[in-house]
Amino acid sequence: MGVLAGYHLKLAGAAVTFLVRPHRLEQLSRPQVLYSYDDNSLKTYSGYELLTDPARLAGTSFDFVVITMDGAALRAEAGVKVVDEIGRAFRGTSTAVILGSVGIDLRAWFLERSGLAGAQVINGVMANLAYEVPAATMPVHPGVKPDLLAHADYAYRHPSPVGFVVDRTVPQVAHDFAALYDRSGVSRCSVISPDEYKLSVALFATLAAWELLDWPAARDINPTDETWRLGNDAMREFQRLSVFGSAGLVASEQTNAETTLEFFRQQEESALPLDVAAFNRYHHGGKVNGQDHGILREALSRGEAEGVEMPALRALVARLPKR
Repeated sequence: MGVLAGYHLKLAGAAVTFLVRPHRLEQLSRPQVLYSYDDNSLKTYSGYELLTDPARLAGTSFDFVVITMDGAALRAEAGVKVVDEIGRAFRGTSTAVILGSVGIDLRAWFLERSGLAGAQVINGVMANLAYEVPAATMPVHPGVKPDLLAHADYAYRHPSPVGFVVDRTVPQVAHDFAALYDRSGVSRCSVISPDEYKLSVALFATLAAWELLDWPAARDINPTDETWRLGNDAMREFQRLSVFGSAGLVASEQTNAETTLEFFRQQEESALPLDVAAFNRYHHGGKVNGQDHGILREALSRGEAEGVEMPALRALVARLPKR
């Protein structure tokens, strides 16, 4: 998420600094080569600054800090250290934080841990699909140029013109970030309601069902398949947790196996020549699998604490592989 978000912000005219783990320094010290599935060409990204020690954030000044760690990494020891340093550096300043980590009401945890003001923090997530090329092997669909792809560090695809999404928890921050991002000229930032953003995490239940089916193409999934229907039943139970309020109850009434599958089929079609099933196998089946499974287990725990029956989610979690 970080490199691609940084690339589009650089195109928008922003000066970008990355805080990276020390072992990433060598790779990022040279220009990054990006393969765009949008036009099947290579782009070069350079001209950014690098930090490796979060304590060095003290005394710096940024308009925005974009957090790109996954939810599990954010709450691990190293991630908590970063959150603490962000809090120390930007508490009481005009710096705004775009929390790109995914979890159940993760913003509330972040605010408590960092000590930042609520008016400084909104949620955000990349809407384009991006991956590290050396770490993944993707099917080559018509239009892809394998010789160029082989030279890339990262590859990305915009299934729609929107490349980033923020919620309007703090409307002015959302407006200002979207206005900056949109200046890239090649990718847009969409602003959505806090309820819509918060509820999107329940979709991980259907991604878990897709994982259990071993990531076939969405067009090959039968909406009556028992595992697929289990995932959608679990998603409805997830949406009914009290943290989502009345919006969750409404969403749970509208969720069904057919419409969820149609969403993924449309994404699959619009993302070509990037293969969405293969991308999800790499990303949700591997890179952020711990985060995804952790979210489902947390949802189950929350349901148990609320005294809510969640038979589908319980059955789904029981079938997840132990890693």
